[in-house]
Amino acid sequence: MQSILRGAAFAALMWSAGAAGAAEYPQPLPEEPVPTVTELPERYPASWVFVHDLHFNSLPDGRAALVDVGAESHHLRGQIPVAQFGNILPSTTRGEIYVGETFYSRLTRGERTDVITIWDTKTLAPKGEIVLPGGKRGLFVTLRNSLQLTNDEKWALVFNFTPGSSVTVVDLDGRKILSDIDLPGCSLVYPTGARGFTSLCADGTMTSITLDAAGKPGASVTSEAFNDIDDDPLFMTPAMVGRTGWFVSFKGNLRAIDFSGAAAKDLDSFAIPAQAGRDPEWRPGGWQVISADRAGLLYVLMNPKGGEGSHKDGGTEAWVIDPKAKTLVRRIALKNHSVSIEATQQETPLLVASRSDGSLDVYDAATGAFVRTVARVAHDPMTMTAAR
Repeated sequence: MQSILRGAAFAALMWSAGAAGAAEYPQPLPEEPVPTVTELPERYPASWVFVHDLHFNSLPDGRAALVDVGAESHHLRGQIPVAQFGNILPSTTRGEIYVGETFYSRLTRGERTDVITIWDTKTLAPKGEIVLPGGKRGLFVTLRNSLQLTNDEKWALVFNFTPGSSVTVVDLDGRKILSDIDLPGCSLVYPTGARGFTSLCADGTMTSITLDAAGKPGASVTSEAFNDIDDDPLFMTPAMVGRTGWFVSFKGNLRAIDFSGAAAKDLDSFAIPAQAGRDPEWRPGGWQVISADRAGLLYVLMNPKGGEGSHKDGGTEAWVIDPKAKTLVRRIALKNHSVSIEATQQETPLLVASRSDGSLDVYDAATGAFVRTVARVAHDPMTMTAAR
């Protein structure tokens, strides 16, 4: 009997609360249609950054998040699924995003299929795919220069590793394979000239290959050795300033490579100016350790405890370098230990530093002032690509 009375009292209380709520909000909110899809702009604002999730590259279902690091809120603008050991490459002219990825018929085993998946920039919907032959697309932790564009973005270059290395040239308009080019002892691709690419080689040289109108290999040029593989090798992801790639070495030397001509040219190097307070010494460290803004300033992620084997450890400062004057412009102290950095391409750029917990710290690149944290947009966000 007591339980019945309690139930009646509870019902009366709830009715009273409901009546009060109805009086306070007489007009119910309209029902929202499901699903609701909002299109993105065809050309993304310069404060947007693609954040590629490194952790899930070894699993079947990864992602790349599209993040507005300049916004006060609502930072996540969309995301694209990326399968095993995938690579994401946004086009600047075609309204498309390309993802090199690998699938297995039994998820983690079975028949292998390598593809370039084509996504629409406005809807983030898949538009198609191009199947890559041979099951040889390089499967390793994401590196931006394993998938690149050449020939006015009409062709894609896919780096393969079996462990024999080669490059597949793909016609994006015709969605077909044009050629496969062996690259013994060389790795990754750097678009070169109007129609071609360069690859860095294990003997410290680089090889440039021109492509004819049909996408077949033409002349090749191999440079003198310049990359000190044994003592001070280069990180293999450069910061691009126009057609010049700026590479940083494990010990803190900056080297410029001109990719504008048919054959890449070494433009020599200089050391990042040494600074006090080293314990034992400042060295570049992390995954994506160098970036550039639209004015051509370089940003290098630095580790105060550099030494043998520290090149992947991340860093606590970003050093801003003027490569023309060969001077250190400023040091940006990072709020948190970071693993990758990327500068946005705004007139007043932001510097984005990714953390291993999936968060991004954003700084005013001109002053070094901390702006905001964008929390947990990905898991282990190692690779970032600013919209251009």
